[in-house]
Amino acid sequence: MAIINKNKIQILVVHGGMTFKNEKDYLHYLKTKKVTTEKRVYWAGEYLEKSLGKGFQIISPRMPLQDNAKYRDWKILFKRYIPLLKGKFILIGSSLGGVFLAKYLSENKLPKKALSIYLVCPPFDNSLLGEDLFGGFDLKSNLSLLEENAKNLYLLFSKDDDVVPIAHAEKYAKKLKKARFVTYKSKNGHFNIPKFPEIVGMIKKDMKRG
Repeated sequence: MAIINKNKIQILVVHGGMTFKNEKDYLHYLKTKKVTTEKRVYWAGEYLEKSLGKGFQIISPRMPLQDNAKYRDWKILFKRYIPLLKGKFILIGSSLGGVFLAKYLSENKLPKKALSIYLVCPPFDNSLLGEDLFGGFDLKSNLSLLEENAKNLYLLFSKDDDVVPIAHAEKYAKKLKKARFVTYKSKNGHFNIPKFPEIVGMIKKDMKRG
Protein backbone atom coordinates (compact mmCIF):
# COMPACT_ATOMS: atom_id res chain seq x y z
CA MET A 1 0.00 0.00 0.00
CA ALA A 2 1.21 3.50 -0.81
CA ILE A 3 2.78 5.66 1.87
CA ILE A 4 0.55 8.70 2.21
CA ASN A 5 2.10 12.15 2.68
CA LYS A 6 -0.42 14.42 4.37
CA ASN A 7 1.66 17.51 3.56
CA LYS A 8 0.88 17.09 -0.13
CA ILE A 9 -2.43 17.32 -1.95
CA GLN A 10 -3.39 13.70 -2.40
CA ILE A 11 -5.03 12.57 -5.63
CA LEU A 12 -6.43 9.05 -5.60
CA VAL A 13 -7.08 7.72 -9.09
CA VAL A 14 -9.39 4.77 -9.70
CA HIS A 15 -8.66 3.28 -13.11
CA GLY A 16 -11.04 1.70 -15.58
CA GLY A 17 -11.78 -1.94 -16.18
CA MET A 18 -14.11 -4.49 -17.76
CA THR A 19 -17.13 -6.40 -16.52
CA PHE A 20 -18.91 -9.40 -18.02
CA LYS A 21 -22.29 -10.99 -17.47
CA ASN A 22 -20.82 -14.52 -17.48
CA GLU A 23 -17.59 -16.47 -17.71
CA LYS A 24 -18.16 -17.42 -21.35
CA ASP A 25 -18.11 -13.76 -22.42
CA TYR A 26 -15.05 -13.10 -20.28
CA LEU A 27 -13.10 -15.97 -21.84
CA HIS A 28 -14.13 -14.84 -25.32
CA TYR A 29 -12.76 -11.39 -24.52
CA LEU A 30 -9.42 -12.86 -23.44
CA LYS A 31 -9.19 -14.89 -26.65
CA THR A 32 -10.04 -12.00 -28.96
CA LYS A 33 -8.74 -8.81 -27.32
CA LYS A 34 -6.11 -6.87 -29.22
CA VAL A 35 -2.57 -7.42 -27.95
CA THR A 36 0.48 -5.31 -28.67
CA THR A 37 4.10 -4.93 -27.64
CA GLU A 38 3.81 -1.14 -27.56
CA LYS A 39 3.73 0.64 -24.23
CA ARG A 40 0.53 2.55 -23.62
CA VAL A 41 1.00 6.08 -22.33
CA TYR A 42 -2.08 7.17 -20.43
CA TRP A 43 -2.89 10.62 -19.03
CA ALA A 44 -3.68 9.34 -15.53
CA GLY A 45 -0.17 7.93 -15.07
CA GLU A 46 3.18 9.68 -15.18
CA TYR A 47 1.79 12.62 -17.16
CA LEU A 48 -0.54 13.67 -14.33
CA GLU A 49 2.21 13.39 -11.75
CA LYS A 50 4.72 15.41 -13.78
CA SER A 51 2.21 18.05 -14.80
CA LEU A 52 0.98 18.78 -11.28
CA GLY A 53 4.40 18.85 -9.66
CA LYS A 54 5.85 18.13 -6.23
CA GLY A 55 2.96 19.57 -4.25
CA PHE A 56 0.79 16.59 -5.20
CA GLN A 57 0.92 12.89 -4.50
CA ILE A 58 -0.72 10.61 -7.03
CA ILE A 59 -2.09 7.39 -5.54
CA SER A 60 -3.12 4.77 -8.08
CA PRO A 61 -4.30 1.54 -6.45
CA ARG A 62 -4.40 -1.52 -8.67
CA MET A 63 -8.03 -2.48 -8.33
CA PRO A 64 -8.80 -6.22 -8.13
CA LEU A 65 -9.45 -8.27 -11.27
CA GLN A 66 -9.38 -5.28 -13.59
CA ASP A 67 -10.47 -7.30 -16.64
CA ASN A 68 -13.34 -9.02 -14.82
CA ALA A 69 -14.19 -6.52 -12.13
CA LYS A 70 -16.67 -6.87 -9.28
CA TYR A 71 -17.95 -3.89 -7.31
CA ARG A 72 -17.76 -5.84 -4.05
CA ASP A 73 -14.02 -6.38 -4.44
CA TRP A 74 -13.27 -2.81 -5.49
CA LYS A 75 -15.26 -1.48 -2.52
CA ILE A 76 -13.23 -3.55 -0.05
CA LEU A 77 -9.91 -2.21 -1.33
CA PHE A 78 -11.08 1.39 -1.78
CA LYS A 79 -12.34 1.59 1.81
CA ARG A 80 -8.85 0.74 3.06
CA TYR A 81 -7.44 3.87 1.44
CA ILE A 82 -9.97 6.31 2.89
CA PRO A 83 -8.40 6.52 6.40
CA LEU A 84 -5.05 7.31 4.78
CA LEU A 85 -6.31 10.51 3.15
CA LYS A 86 -5.25 12.86 5.91
CA GLY A 87 -5.02 16.26 4.23
CA LYS A 88 -6.78 17.83 1.26
CA PHE A 89 -7.55 15.21 -1.35
CA ILE A 90 -9.05 14.78 -4.80
CA LEU A 91 -10.68 11.67 -6.24
CA ILE A 92 -10.53 10.82 -9.94
CA GLY A 93 -12.37 7.90 -11.51
CA SER A 94 -11.94 6.99 -15.16
CA SER A 95 -14.55 4.93 -17.05
CA LEU A 96 -15.44 1.98 -14.79
CA GLY A 97 -13.55 3.79 -12.04
CA GLY A 98 -15.89 6.72 -12.59
CA VAL A 99 -19.09 4.77 -12.12
CA PHE A 100 -17.45 2.99 -9.18
CA LEU A 101 -16.90 6.33 -7.43
CA ALA A 102 -20.39 7.48 -8.39
CA LYS A 103 -21.90 4.37 -6.81
CA TYR A 104 -19.71 4.22 -3.72
CA LEU A 105 -19.96 7.94 -2.94
CA SER A 106 -23.73 8.00 -3.49
CA GLU A 107 -24.13 5.21 -0.94
CA ASN A 108 -21.39 6.04 1.61
CA LYS A 109 -20.50 9.30 3.32
CA LEU A 110 -16.80 10.15 3.50
CA PRO A 111 -15.31 11.17 6.90
CA LYS A 112 -14.58 14.57 5.32
CA LYS A 113 -15.36 16.14 1.97
CA ALA A 114 -13.05 15.72 -0.97
CA LEU A 115 -11.77 18.98 -2.41
CA SER A 116 -12.91 17.72 -5.81
CA ILE A 117 -14.22 14.60 -7.51
CA TYR A 118 -13.64 14.05 -11.22
CA LEU A 119 -15.62 11.39 -13.05
CA VAL A 120 -14.11 10.92 -16.50
CA CYS A 121 -16.35 9.21 -19.08
CA PRO A 122 -18.31 7.27 -16.42
CA PRO A 123 -21.06 4.99 -17.73
CA PHE A 124 -24.47 5.55 -16.14
CA ASP A 125 -26.03 2.21 -16.98
CA ASN A 126 -25.61 -0.83 -19.22
CA SER A 127 -26.48 0.96 -22.49
CA LEU A 128 -22.87 0.95 -23.68
CA LEU A 129 -21.39 0.53 -27.14
CA GLY A 130 -19.88 -2.94 -27.40
CA GLU A 131 -19.30 -3.48 -23.67
CA ASP A 132 -21.32 -4.70 -20.71
CA LEU A 133 -21.74 -3.14 -17.28
CA PHE A 134 -22.26 -5.91 -14.76
CA GLY A 135 -20.53 -7.01 -11.54
CA GLY A 136 -22.63 -4.92 -9.19
CA PHE A 137 -21.71 -1.49 -10.56
CA ASP A 138 -25.35 -0.46 -11.12
CA LEU A 139 -26.32 2.90 -9.65
CA LYS A 140 -29.21 3.48 -7.29
CA SER A 141 -31.77 6.15 -8.15
CA ASN A 142 -30.63 8.76 -5.60
CA LEU A 143 -27.17 10.23 -6.25
CA SER A 144 -27.45 13.26 -3.95
CA LEU A 145 -24.86 11.98 -1.45
CA LEU A 146 -22.30 11.97 -4.26
CA GLU A 147 -22.59 15.77 -4.44
CA GLU A 148 -22.41 16.14 -0.67
CA ASN A 149 -19.12 14.21 -0.54
CA ALA A 150 -17.19 16.89 -2.45
CA LYS A 151 -16.79 20.65 -2.60
CA ASN A 152 -16.50 20.38 -6.39
CA LEU A 153 -17.91 17.65 -8.63
CA TYR A 154 -17.02 17.37 -12.32
CA LEU A 155 -18.20 14.93 -14.98
CA LEU A 156 -16.18 14.90 -18.20
CA PHE A 157 -17.37 13.39 -21.48
CA SER A 158 -16.32 13.31 -25.12
CA LYS A 159 -18.69 13.51 -28.09
CA ASP A 160 -16.66 10.94 -30.04
CA ASP A 161 -16.54 8.41 -27.19
CA ASP A 162 -16.95 4.98 -28.78
CA VAL A 163 -17.69 3.23 -25.48
CA VAL A 164 -19.75 5.59 -23.30
CA PRO A 165 -22.21 7.56 -25.49
CA ILE A 166 -22.72 11.24 -24.73
CA ALA A 167 -26.29 10.36 -23.72
CA HIS A 168 -24.85 9.11 -20.42
CA ALA A 169 -23.93 12.70 -19.53
CA GLU A 170 -27.59 13.66 -19.94
CA LYS A 171 -28.65 10.82 -17.64
CA TYR A 172 -26.28 11.97 -14.91
CA ALA A 173 -27.43 15.58 -15.39
CA LYS A 174 -30.98 14.57 -14.51
CA LYS A 175 -29.78 13.18 -11.17
CA LEU A 176 -27.20 15.81 -10.17
CA LYS A 177 -28.03 19.45 -9.42
CA LYS A 178 -24.65 20.90 -8.44
CA ALA A 179 -22.23 19.00 -10.66
CA ARG A 180 -20.32 20.69 -13.46
CA PHE A 181 -20.41 18.94 -16.82
CA VAL A 182 -17.66 19.36 -19.40
CA THR A 183 -18.10 17.94 -22.90
CA TYR A 184 -15.20 17.82 -25.35
CA LYS A 185 -15.56 17.58 -29.11
CA SER A 186 -12.95 14.82 -29.23
CA LYS A 187 -10.72 13.03 -26.74
CA ASN A 188 -9.69 10.28 -29.13
CA GLY A 189 -12.77 8.26 -28.37
CA HIS A 190 -12.89 6.87 -24.85
CA PHE A 191 -10.31 9.36 -23.51
CA ASN A 192 -7.47 7.34 -25.04
CA ILE A 193 -5.08 10.24 -24.67
CA PRO A 194 -1.49 10.50 -23.38
CA LYS A 195 -2.00 14.04 -22.08
CA PHE A 196 -4.94 15.81 -20.49
CA PRO A 197 -3.98 19.46 -19.82
CA GLU A 198 -7.58 20.51 -19.21
CA ILE A 199 -7.96 18.39 -16.06
CA VAL A 200 -4.58 19.64 -14.81
CA GLY A 201 -5.82 23.22 -15.22
CA MET A 202 -9.06 22.46 -13.41
CA ILE A 203 -7.24 20.85 -10.49
CA LYS A 204 -4.97 23.88 -10.12
CA LYS A 205 -8.02 26.18 -10.09
CA ASP A 206 -9.59 24.01 -7.39
CA MET A 207 -6.49 24.52 -5.27
CA LYS A 208 -6.79 28.31 -5.53
CA ARG A 209 -10.42 28.15 -4.47
CA GLY A 210 -9.51 25.92 -1.53
